[in-house]
Amino acid sequence: MTTAFYPGSFDPIHRGHLTVIAVAAAVFDRVIVGVGYNADKPSGMFTPDDRAEMIRASVATLDPIIARELGEIVAVTFTGLATVAAASQGADTLVKGVRGAVDLSDEMQQADMNLRSGGMPTLLVPATGPDALVSSRYVRDIARLGGDVSGVVPEPVLRRLQEITS
Repeated sequence: MTTAFYPGSFDPIHRGHLTVIAVAAAVFDRVIVGVGYNADKPSGMFTPDDRAEMIRASVATLDPIIARELGEIVAVTFTGLATVAAASQGADTLVKGVRGAVDLSDEMQQADMNLRSGGMPTLLVPATGPDALVSSRYVRDIARLGGDVSGVVPEPVLRRLQEITS
């Protein structure tokens, strides 16, 4: 069984993340979405456990026709190195999304270090479609200021954003 580990902060997950998850789940038998956090720093808008729960609820909203063709998708939280977390989950590959040239440069450097230090190769998934440039940071900022993010986040995330920003 091939297993991929998709690390990130996912604060919150958005439709661009779901696209990367769907691509990975079409390639791998199992995709583990890893919510990384540093216990010594503030948790962000949502706690790591809340983020993992929103990922689980959001993955469940994937189109059923597409979902039948996808591998298993699970969400976990982790601290520390992504390669260590991935290996502890039985993953043999990291997956990362790339929105543009800046992401590509950063992700290539991380991929090189992850291979050198943790022996873990990385599959870079280019952002495509209408959600290609969505950023969690902008989702948080717009939601905090009362803007409409309904077009860029799945319904479970929209409900949670409305709960905490109302």
